[in-house]
Formats: sequence, structure tokens, C-alpha cells
Amino acid sequence: MSDDSGRKDLRMPDDDEVFAVVTNMLGANRVKVRCMDGKERTARIPGKMQKRIWIREDDVVLIEPWDWQDEKADITWRYEKQEADQLRKEGHIQE
Repeated sequence: MSDDSGRKDLRMPDDDEVFAVVTNMLGANRVKVRCMDGKERTARIPGKMQKRIWIREDDVVLIEPWDWQDEKADITWRYEKQEADQLRKEGHIQE
């Protein structure tokens, strides 16, 4: 799965998903994210992730913008710190 340099095959965004960085915790399962398509959105942590995956500021996540409200989105995936560093190094995420 990974070669000796430690590079892992990471989950990449599907057609309707976007990389994002959590900028602010809003409470009530909502976070503010800065998306790699240049927009700020309010993202929701879905119920199935809430108790299992802890999301903090500066985490790299995948979001799926809502069709009917582009300024809102659902978080679909959270990357571990190591994976996030790899994404930054490969240029998928701009600070």
C-alpha cells in the first residue's frame, strides 16, 4: 500500500467533494471551513461522525457542498495529521 518514503494512497475527493481546512468551531456540530475552491462555508459534522471522529481547528477535511445552498456543506472525511501534511506537500492544499 505504501512505499518506503511513507507516502500513503489517500482518499481523494469525488466529483462533488472539495478539500477544506477547518478554521473555526461554531458549536452544535457545525464548523467554519475554508475550501480549496476559494469559498468559506459552514460545514456540518454528520451524526455518524460526531462521537467517533473528533474534528478540531486546522484539521484537513473533505466536504460535500449542498446543491441547494452553496455556502453550506457536509463533512465526509477527516484526514489524520500525517495525511494532511502529505496533502500539503503534494500541493492539494494551499494555506
